Amino acid sequence: MGLFSSVNGFCQEYEYEIGGMTGISSYMGDANKTNLFQSPNFALGAVFRYNKNFRWAYKANLVVGGVSGDTRKSGNVFPNQQNTSFSRTFYELGGQVEYNFFHYSDKYQYLGTRKFSPYIFTGLGFTVGSGDETFFGMNLPLGIGLKYKWKDRLNLGFEFSFRKLFGDSFDVTSKKGDLSLDDPYNIKSSFFKNKDWYLLTMFSVTWDFGLRSKSCVDSLY
Repeated sequence: MGLFSSVNGFCQEYEYEIGGMTGISSYMGDANKTNLFQSPNFALGAVFRYNKNFRWAYKANLVVGGVSGDTRKSGNVFPNQQNTSFSRTFYELGGQVEYNFFHYSDKYQYLGTRKFSPYIFTGLGFTVGSGDETFFGMNLPLGIGLKYKWKDRLNLGFEFSFRKLFGDSFDVTSKKGDLSLDDPYNIKSSFFKNKDWYLLTMFSVTWDFGLRSKSCVDSLY
């Protein structure tokens, strides 16, 4: 009877998380084709997460970071032996869907929950980049992460993600000069085919709030 009541009772678990994150951002594009962490810059942000159940979560984030690149470090040869470099700050507002590989909770072990879980995520975001030539574009995040319940209501997280940009001028901060990285070889990109990405490697701390109003069993899926 005690077990039946526990399983069918409401979860003393929380639906929402809010917190901050920090880490590094880096760029990949015409000025860097292969090195994931070339010229890393500082990044920070805020995150809000709605945990639909122990498996699925919906996340919103606001990120501010920096990216930079230099064709002299790229290993590529550009027309007329030209070279250029760039540096800019970007701002991202995005939303993602996360899937936890384990039922994520530090309670209800009889339901097979675990206080840590790897996860994958994707979604959609909007990126604005500073500079004389401002960048505006959508991004598609693709990433993996690990979350851990350090203690009741406190979560630690790590995630690594690619942001594919729908645009090829993220590495163009000024039209001055002869070499433009949005079209260095005179091969035009399209909305769905481009060469610019940025990467985020982030650590996060979040705080749980908002008690669930569903049973523990219903929170599994």
